[in-house]
Amino acid sequence: MVFSVAVAGASGYAGGELLRLLAGHPEFDVQTVTAHSNAGQPLIDVQPHLRSLAHLTLVDTTPETLSGHDVVFLALPHGKSGELTAHLNADTLVVDCGADHRLQSEDDWAAFYGGDYYGAWAYGVPELPTASGRLRDTLANARRIAAPGCNASTVALALAPGIRSGVIEEADLVAVLAVGPSGAGKSLKLPNLASEILGSANPYAVGGTHRHIPEIQQSLRWAGAAKPTISFTPVIVPMARGILATATARLVPGTSAAAVRAAWEETYANEPFVHVLPAGHFPRTADVLGANTALIGLAVDEAAGRVVTITAVDNLVKGTAGAAIQSANIALGLPQTLGLTTNGVAP
Repeated sequence: MVFSVAVAGASGYAGGELLRLLAGHPEFDVQTVTAHSNAGQPLIDVQPHLRSLAHLTLVDTTPETLSGHDVVFLALPHGKSGELTAHLNADTLVVDCGADHRLQSEDDWAAFYGGDYYGAWAYGVPELPTASGRLRDTLANARRIAAPGCNASTVALALAPGIRSGVIEEADLVAVLAVGPSGAGKSLKLPNLASEILGSANPYAVGGTHRHIPEIQQSLRWAGAAKPTISFTPVIVPMARGILATATARLVPGTSAAAVRAAWEETYANEPFVHVLPAGHFPRTADVLGANTALIGLAVDEAAGRVVTITAVDNLVKGTAGAAIQSANIALGLPQTLGLTTNGVAP
């Protein structure tokens, strides 16, 4: 069965990546693409790399243009998806790549985003371990899915195995991320101009202010933490896309390095898109470019009494569009790997 698809926000980076992946998906047929200021233009004019979709023209983002499709992907700024979703048929599979439906706590939404709260949907990180299984279990037959924040899912995947297995402590978690500016979207922002980032590394949202913090904590609670605390600092670096996350945690006293490695390897042993690297090996962002893959390197710092994880993802694929399509596959009863690849692009 081929499913008809609409993509809202198709002129942006996340929308463009959704379309790139959907163009090669054997069961999804992209019929409608929408935008705001770019409405009326041929898609190829704003996404010139999408040659196979040159026949499509961007139309206004309205409930009417999105209605009538089997699947709707939303790649819109926060606060914009929630305005639309209530008007879409309950039988339509809607996957929101924005923030509007990620957080279960209305208080967290008010503190980190503000504005109207639209409620939480099934969370689109299938591999994330929970106290009783995987978040994949909540996605089967779902019709409303919130794709993750790229930084949030990267850190959660890095630390959740240790939380669930009881080998790391939930307090004093620390994560520092090198991230590409595409994660901030396509709109012009002074800190993300090439002249500002080339030859420089620029921290932002320092001191517990980043909007992905409550999302990380939510995921770690699902993994079994009661009150996880994390210091989270992202740093913009001059690469178009990618995340390299260094996340560390205090080792539970008496835990061996072998037990630590077993916790991560057993958690992800059967996951096609999350790979734990052999001891002594650590990933590069170049290794996951264009792939729906998270690569995790793992070490124990005996002197500091901490577990150190290094995780690489492509923020536009595994961090956003790939996670959205993987989750949609599961919701529709398709193989979760359909239309997605573990192979990166090199050099």
